[in-house]
Amino acid sequence: MFGRFRIRTDLALEARESFEEDDVKIRGVRIEEEDDEELEIHTTRVVIETENGAKTMGKPVGTYITMEAPNMSAPDEDYHREISQKLAEHLKSLMGEGEKSVLIVGLGNRDVTPDALGPYVVGNICITRHMIREFGAASLGEEQRNPVSGIVPGVMAQTGMETLEIIRGVVKETHPDLIIAVDALAARSTRRLNRTIQITDTGINPGSGVGNHRNGLNKQVLGIPVIAIGVPTVVDAATIVNDTMESLIHALDMEDYAQKYQLIKERIPSHLNTMFVTPKDIDETVKRLSYTISEGLNLALQLA
Repeated sequence: MFGRFRIRTDLALEARESFEEDDVKIRGVRIEEEDDEELEIHTTRVVIETENGAKTMGKPVGTYITMEAPNMSAPDEDYHREISQKLAEHLKSLMGEGEKSVLIVGLGNRDVTPDALGPYVVGNICITRHMIREFGAASLGEEQRNPVSGIVPGVMAQTGMETLEIIRGVVKETHPDLIIAVDALAARSTRRLNRTIQITDTGINPGSGVGNHRNGLNKQVLGIPVIAIGVPTVVDAATIVNDTMESLIHALDMEDYAQKYQLIKERIPSHLNTMFVTPKDIDETVKRLSYTISEGLNLALQLA
């Protein structure tokens, strides 16, 4: 790694990989991997079991499920439907059994496309709480669902309020049993942009991936479980330089490896550490992924 740059990532999987690169073993962290060759989906479950593991990883104790699908960015409706089904299975495993009143929170800024995933998802959710309260569960017909409400709290520049302040007020008034927060994330690897979904039962810190730390949304703060769903839509510009230089170094004569590595390290402009990059087709991609995630949520929130 290039020492003076902190490569930012919201993915627990990437945090774990950084230790593997340095050949460091972490106590209290368990890894489970599964490959679906037919769908080309690689699923990694990172379970942080102890406070020591949490401290080392820099992430709270809990379960982090990462679905990686190279074709997720492709406009294939059938394939995205299968991803939605897999997402629903993972969500149900974290939600547990029984009927629950669920609040869906779409984090992010609708006016900034790479950050609009959360608001777009909420726009596609089947909202049922008001119908159940007014007319009873029978009003939904044969398709029985959990009571679902949704909110897009915006960002501080739009509202003048912390996201936590808004969500805490909504929770106090509506008393949901569970919050599911959806947000755009930052990745450490360009190959994971728009091709990865992370689901975790530890909540979320809005804006942490791009260094814009806001108060966390989690069970400790809100008093109810918080499941977070995220897709990396941006990557630190320094990461792109890092990946390119790593490939270049390995392609060069390894006899002078240390000298060439140091030379490259000194040539990286410091301002790159504040820049984030997103693919040029991000508009279409975010809309497509928002449908994929919302469909997964709609499936998960059905009552068996």
